Parts: sequence; structure tokens; C-alpha cells
Amino acid sequence: MDVVIVEDEKLSAEHLALLLQKINPNTTIVAYFDTVKATVEGFKKGLKADLVFLDIHLADGNSFDIFKQINLELPIIFTTAYDQYALQAFKHNSIDYLLKPISSTDLEAALKKLNRNQFLEQQKLLLDLASNYEQLNKSYKLRFLVKLGQTIEAIPTDQIHHFETQESLSFIVTTKGNRYPIDYSLDQLETLIHPNHFFRINRKVILHFQSILKTNTYFNGRLVVSAKYLENEAKIISRERVNDFKNWLDQ
Repeated sequence: MDVVIVEDEKLSAEHLALLLQKINPNTTIVAYFDTVKATVEGFKKGLKADLVFLDIHLADGNSFDIFKQINLELPIIFTTAYDQYALQAFKHNSIDYLLKPISSTDLEAALKKLNRNQFLEQQKLLLDLASNYEQLNKSYKLRFLVKLGQTIEAIPTDQIHHFETQESLSFIVTTKGNRYPIDYSLDQLETLIHPNHFFRINRKVILHFQSILKTNTYFNGRLVVSAKYLENEAKIISRERVNDFKNWLDQ
């Protein structure tokens, strides 16, 4: 089996190579790369392999940049020292991964999973995975500045009950029930706040997860949420958002 190792830590690359050769003495490491640039250049020159081990963080960027430049039609196993949250994203997208430091047991199990037929779907999965990775590493706002009279206050996002819009004006409603105008539209806010913590339940409200007391079915395929500072139509989750809302609750 011909293997390419993409890893910017020399000791980690050597450790992986030793484990591979112990598990399968017929393994040949045909190339080592430690940067996105070198990896792209190597495969553009026609490098062939049966399997690629790909570290997430490389010396000149992250390995997902590779897929923006070349089409790797090869089985890929990611190696990463990343946290469990990221690993769940990888698992959800059916991509094999190994958490560093790599153990012989984990490596052997990953190799047993290899089935070239599985990787016919890998190219589209890689795009989803790259998107998830960028989402995980995006910086979101931790607080919002609000002004009440001559007073300026910073409101942490974990103290926000929900955002709402009324007559083209947007407001923060805090967990204490205070209401402040802000200079963002709800569309803009959706790009600034963490999507795991907030969900836009309809055109007028973005709700914090911790604000939800309970959720009930509603007529015409909709849902209605109970939250302390939501009333009437503001509580209703529009039908087109119901499936996404359920997935958001279940992540």
C-alpha cells in the first residue's frame, strides 16, 4: 500500500509511519509533505498513492485549502489534535479521522474501515467538512455594545434572551427583560452570533437556546416555543424553518 503523509510535525509523521509499517509491513511511504503548497505541487506533478493521511493544521494554512486547488480522488484519513466538538463534525460527515497522539489500535481500526467504494462520495463530503471546519473556527461576537441615554453598556451574548425586529428596527432583549436598540438587521446578526447558541425562528426573532422553556406542535406543520419574553406571533416557528430547528435542537 502506497501512502502519503501530510504532517508538519516531524515526530508525528515518523510515529505514524512506524505504526503503519508495524500494522502492514507492505506499506510504502511514497511522500511526506508539511505544507499546503508542497502537497498541491506534489499531486499536480502526478504523485500516485492508495491512501493519504492529512493533518488539519499545516505550516502554511489548514489542509482544506488543498481541496480548493486540486481534486484528490483518494481515500483520506484526517489526523488532528482538535477538540471533540470538531471531531463530531468530521464523524457526522463520514470522514475517517485519528486523534493525535495516534494509537496503534485506532490506526488499525481506521485502516479496516477503508473501502474504496465509500470514497466515491468523498468529494462532496469534503466540501461539507471544509465548510464545517470554517464554521468551527469562525470568530463570533461575545458581546454587543448598547446605549441607553448617556450610558454605554456591553451585553454578553449569554445574557441575551433574543433579538427581535419591529417596524424595521432591531432590538436586544436581555435575560432580565431589558430592551435595547441595536444597529444591526437580523440578517446581519445571523452572521455575527454563534449558530449553536442562536436560531432564527421566524422573520422577526432570533432566539437563544437557553431561553427556550418548551416547544409544542402548532397547526399547519408549525411549532410554537415557550420563552419568557416572547409573545403571540413571535413564538411561532415558521413551517419552512421547522426541520432546521429540530436539527439545531438535536446537535
